[in-house]
Amino acid sequence: MTKAVALLSGGLDSTLAVKMIIDQGIEVHALNFTSAFCTCTTSARKAGGCKSESRRVAEEFGIPIKVMLKGDDYMDVLRNPAHGYGKGMNPCVDCRIYMFKAAKKYMDEIGASFILTGEVLGQRPMSQRRDSMRIIERDSGLTGLILRPLCAGHMEPTLAEKAGLVDRKKLLSVAGRGRRPQMDLADELGVNDYPCPSGGCLLTDVTYSKKVRDLFDNKEDIKTRDLQLLKTGRHLRHEGFKIVVGRDEADNARLKSLLTPEYMALEPVDFPGPLVVITEEAPEHVCEFAAGLILRYASAKAGEDKKIRLTFKGKSHDLTPEKPVTEEELQEARVCG
Repeated sequence: MTKAVALLSGGLDSTLAVKMIIDQGIEVHALNFTSAFCTCTTSARKAGGCKSESRRVAEEFGIPIKVMLKGDDYMDVLRNPAHGYGKGMNPCVDCRIYMFKAAKKYMDEIGASFILTGEVLGQRPMSQRRDSMRIIERDSGLTGLILRPLCAGHMEPTLAEKAGLVDRKKLLSVAGRGRRPQMDLADELGVNDYPCPSGGCLLTDVTYSKKVRDLFDNKEDIKTRDLQLLKTGRHLRHEGFKIVVGRDEADNARLKSLLTPEYMALEPVDFPGPLVVITEEAPEHVCEFAAGLILRYASAKAGEDKKIRLTFKGKSHDLTPEKPVTEEELQEARVCG
């Protein structure tokens, strides 16, 4: 039986593409990529994000799935994308090349004949233009081997179509950013549960990208926890030290969940206020600045002798900051948020 590897995000388009190829009697093996930058609809997040959605789809269709993390090697792609960024720090073309190279290895590993995706010509401004698709195929070593069932009618026939492995007449000619054709097809194919129809990437967000750029400009060895931290709180940098301030109780809870012994944590002792994190060991005057941030953002204005508890590597001591950080100092230190 003919085998194919499908890039399955769990979104509507990739789900439909997989269903179309399964219906042609082809054995599909799903491949899902996860990263710290994925975003999708609220319902999908509550269920565990796109990874959970892709697994649900794979289970529903009765196909195997392999989940791959965009790991440390992806950081090199993000730092220096050969084909540049979009409006934020999104290296969309290089990201697709990265994923397709991994998919090619998996394709060779299991003896599959081609790769399929839910891409639609013209839907994404960087990676789903005709010229970009050609570059991606070329640089990933997959020229003629990537089938896009939803928009195949607009593309040159792939090797699988030429060889008769796939019936081109059963493929579609969808193009553009509209979703109506896909939704109609979902009704036709009985695909009714797609809580993540239009997932996205945080790197396309200009505000979030400022945090990523600041991190890359100031730290060489970036870990997943560093990236998770970017999603939470107000981000500042004072004398080169990264400081994150919780916005509310939920933010404080998330920050606490991300704490490591290498982070310095400051929180008010006897009055309500934010948790503040310094992401590395900092001198006393930087800690005083961080404590002043707590006074600045405290929900109940702190008077004299208010104590801030600093915890670092399992040891704690109290600070008594003289005054809140001023507006001028705050603006000078602000990275984002």
